[in-house]
Amino acid sequence: MAGPGGSQGLGLGLDWRGSVQGLRQRFLAMTRTLEPDAPLLAEVRELSLPSAAGPIRARLYVPVGAGLPPGPGIVFYHGGGFTVGDLESHDMVARRLADASRCRVLAVDYRRAPEHRFPAAVDDALAAFAAAASDPELGLDPGRLAVAGDSAGGTLAAVVCQQRLAAGEAVRPRFQLLFYPLLQLVDIAVSRMDFKDGLLLSAGTLEVVRRSYLPPGQDPADVRVSPLLNPDLKGLPPAHVLTCGWDPLKDEGRAYADRLAAAGVAVTTRHYADEVHGFLNLTAVSRTAREVLVETGRIVAGALG
Repeated sequence: MAGPGGSQGLGLGLDWRGSVQGLRQRFLAMTRTLEPDAPLLAEVRELSLPSAAGPIRARLYVPVGAGLPPGPGIVFYHGGGFTVGDLESHDMVARRLADASRCRVLAVDYRRAPEHRFPAAVDDALAAFAAAASDPELGLDPGRLAVAGDSAGGTLAAVVCQQRLAAGEAVRPRFQLLFYPLLQLVDIAVSRMDFKDGLLLSAGTLEVVRRSYLPPGQDPADVRVSPLLNPDLKGLPPAHVLTCGWDPLKDEGRAYADRLAAAGVAVTTRHYADEVHGFLNLTAVSRTAREVLVETGRIVAGALG
């Protein structure tokens, strides 16, 4: 396999050794960039969403041209292996997605491992969607809500779709946007071993993620951990699944798209052979990352109407 190109070659390595606080600081330094040409938004509002475990920090991005509320909205879950990542690391992703889609974007700062292991992140993701669907102050139309997420955030987006459907909730996501999603934590070695350390994600990294995220005795085949393994995907909302060539998660992303399609779910896919896992955080230097967010924003806008 040829070496990565485009936004690769930027030293996208993240050393997962050491303290979790040090890891979070390194991840933020690598992903958080102030961009002088960032889209101008009508409003960016800090929020606190209710949940059974306590308030969840969130941020609402209202783009210029969003129109009067209620309007279509996207509930966004950031990536970072359930351990790193936050509202700041994914601020530019959320801003550009809001601008491109002309939809309000609600970014969720769910609880992270190892301080808060599974199912804390899932519980927060579900609580945040419930708030988006029921709080008129957010300005979101319950009938026009999408979920989106990258990597571990893609796990949460997929799980929210599955769990809201399984629970028979009246308000469910109308669309799911999955950026290089992490869809199972059962097999983290076999198909992923050709990816060496040094990229943003590797087989070794995934082992750290599993140990940090799952409490002792937790079955990784639980569909809230590994939504790819859900035996019944019928009735889920349409999806757009993005995969990358330099990403150990690419096969499960493709497999999930195939299984959704086989279950009668409308699915579109895009594969970026020369990009690495996490490349959407590189909008400061990557034209491809910017173009992808514009394209996917338009896809979501079209799906929500």
